[in-house]
Amino acid sequence: MTINCKGQLIDLSTPKVMGILNVTPDSFHDGGQYKDESAILNQVETMLNDRVTFIDVGGYSSRPGADYVTETEELNRVIPVVQLILKHFPETYISVDTFRSEVAKQSIDAGAALINDISAGQLDEQMINTVGQLGVPYIMMHMRGNPKTMQAQTKYDDLIKDINFYFAERIAEAHAAKINDIIIDPGFGFAKTLEQNYQLLNQLELLGIVGKPILAGLSRKSMIYKTLDTTSSNALNGTTALHMIALDKGSKILRVHDVKEAMECITLFIKLHA
Repeated sequence: MTINCKGQLIDLSTPKVMGILNVTPDSFHDGGQYKDESAILNQVETMLNDRVTFIDVGGYSSRPGADYVTETEELNRVIPVVQLILKHFPETYISVDTFRSEVAKQSIDAGAALINDISAGQLDEQMINTVGQLGVPYIMMHMRGNPKTMQAQTKYDDLIKDINFYFAERIAEAHAAKINDIIIDPGFGFAKTLEQNYQLLNQLELLGIVGKPILAGLSRKSMIYKTLDTTSSNALNGTTALHMIALDKGSKILRVHDVKEAMECITLFIKLHA
């Protein structure tokens, strides 16, 4: 189970960590933390030292009710950061978290290696074909609506069947556009109630039917801190607990705010199954 990043094969049979780098003022956990070059480079260096495999740069918050950001503003946030990281750490595999095809294109042109799309091509009809033309790995997430409307769209006939059907359709379209490397993200917290998030995690292995690596984005989310009656700042222990469940259910990538702890989780998981 490999993906091709800039000519290098990344083996996902051993789980990997994707570190989150939000260059937004309003992300739910780390919004506004990385406003200058020094803060960005310090965080990237820390993540690389903690053995991150991918760094996911996002310029448009996808938290519930997030404010609209113009394409120009998103590009102004993302492209200089991609260039900055690669200037100082040229071997870094950068994923760009965007649902816009033009942002995807310019990000890959600037040296990014993957595209991470919360909408699986549904918010920009050019996205799938653009990624196919770029020839890069594509992370497609399950979501309904958009960040402003998604939490009003949580009615499912059968949660797992509906998500599998969604991915089957999106994967077929991606394959038709010559996208070879596809990763699926079940979208914890996106168009799902708290109870549905836990049902999804509990049955995560059933998404394996589509035959693609699974990325789990659980880090410090409200399904953790609301259940524990705390805040995202105090949700690291809960995050680690659910990361081990996600790994046990077949996740191959953990998308996280805290790389060191996620890597420790993976190390212990591998030891447990040695």
